[in-house]
Amino acid sequence: MTERHSHPGLKSDLYSDFKDPEDWLNPQKLSAIFGPHADKNGNNKEGARIFIGITGGIAVYKVCTVISRLAQAGAQVTVAMTESATRFVTPLTFQALSGNPAYTSPWEHLESSDPQHISLADRSDAVLIAPCTMNSLASIVHGQTDSVVTLILSAINRKTTPVLIAPAMNDAMWTQPANQRNIQLAQADGNIIVGPGDGWQACRHDGTGRMSEPADLIQALARAL
Repeated sequence: MTERHSHPGLKSDLYSDFKDPEDWLNPQKLSAIFGPHADKNGNNKEGARIFIGITGGIAVYKVCTVISRLAQAGAQVTVAMTESATRFVTPLTFQALSGNPAYTSPWEHLESSDPQHISLADRSDAVLIAPCTMNSLASIVHGQTDSVVTLILSAINRKTTPVLIAPAMNDAMWTQPANQRNIQLAQADGNIIVGPGDGWQACRHDGTGRMSEPADLIQALARAL
């Protein structure tokens, strides 16, 4: 098992530096949490290793900001996308923003000869699934591994690695009884649900289901770490 990202001696009042919501989009400030640092023995450690799974929702554009700011702060970001997600934003965009290849298929072995991507899951310090559609949430809580995102997620050690889920969907979909049951199951399994928020949606509805904003997602990741 790989050593998890932590800052020895990190002050508990670190978040006092984040007085404004925009501070959570400031790479210089975020580097104190996500960036490289020296451990207690003086050895240099790499930045936090964040796995971001992207599923097929219009809110995918918000994740571009999350990945860009984390990478600028010194985090090591790896992205995986469902096939539907690639119809909204291309993998090349996330490769450019993260500085690492983006996975789009379970059959890609970018990091090693490991076909199950266990090594990628093992070295993740935290996981963010954003946007998480109604369909992908159902796959996660019922243990389906029908995409590269859920395949990698199935290999995450939940005892050591926090998993954050940021739902994004139409307000009617959000309130569906089946979806609400899945949210409860996800929380019971130890997943951290971030959002969703209220407001204008791409479907021209106004209600609950908007994915949380980039600053909120980064703040949730920071606190999970």
